[in-house]
Amino acid sequence: MNTMHATTATTATTATTATTTTTAHQSRSRSGLLLFMVVSFATSWAAWGLAMGLDGSATEPPAIVPYVLGAFGPLIGALVVRVRRRRRGEPVPEHVVRFRPATLLWAPFLLVLASASVVGAAFLGHALGGPGVDLSEADGLFEKAGGAAPFFVSMLVTGPLSEEAGWRGTAYPRMRASMGRFTVGLVLGVIWSVWHLPLFFIDGTVQNKLGIDTLSGLLFAASVIPMAMLTGYAYERAGVAAAIAVHFAANTTMVLLGVEEPVTQGAIMGVQALLALALLATQRTRTPYADPAARPLAHAEA
Repeated sequence: MNTMHATTATTATTATTATTTTTAHQSRSRSGLLLFMVVSFATSWAAWGLAMGLDGSATEPPAIVPYVLGAFGPLIGALVVRVRRRRRGEPVPEHVVRFRPATLLWAPFLLVLASASVVGAAFLGHALGGPGVDLSEADGLFEKAGGAAPFFVSMLVTGPLSEEAGWRGTAYPRMRASMGRFTVGLVLGVIWSVWHLPLFFIDGTVQNKLGIDTLSGLLFAASVIPMAMLTGYAYERAGVAAAIAVHFAANTTMVLLGVEEPVTQGAIMGVQALLALALLATQRTRTPYADPAARPLAHAEA
């Protein structure tokens, strides 16, 4: 009887300890997530608010400086969270995806897949009555940027590099502590869409050209959700590098094709939503740290 009682007590203590540890992890995740959101939104919206108050286009001085700075809000938020976490000696979130050699294979594949989803949807949109697929504007974009290389660098820096360490590398694993992949994609997509709202009021931006009170503007805002799901899948598969690749490919392809018509926007949104749902549905559950000897604090991305 004494042995049985001792075993029961030990089991109860273990269960209590596990519950306490889980609660502590969830509390830290929520705290880090809130800090990230506050810093990201405050930084971006303050910078973009300044850009609104300056004369001229967001692509030219002086407005270009706060406009570009605003894009780095999520990266700044991620850095703040990580600095605080390391100072406190806290472990990284459970669902962080560490960089692995497989990333070198998955990132290019997902980049091509994301670009192909836009091109394929553009052809579908044309078949449904939208404009044809046309790259005639590409030369003008390259010339305005100072060449093809500066154009692609700018597309990589202002968006993928300035955002993904935050949205996917920091917010995503903390939200996954209490949500499934589909739910995180949906919720984070809505948050990501709201974050973009000030851009509709800054002259010279793609969003301002579309207009917040138009069908094209509404479709742009809604299209951020399937993009969040696609980049979320990429992150689950191969980390921040893969999320950057997907974000870069989708953005750049849409800009080069000059996607503005609602029919084409709707087609891209639909194709990407179906693709994201299919990819997430067929992905197996991943064990966050397969190697128990690994030290997450030293190697993780979040």
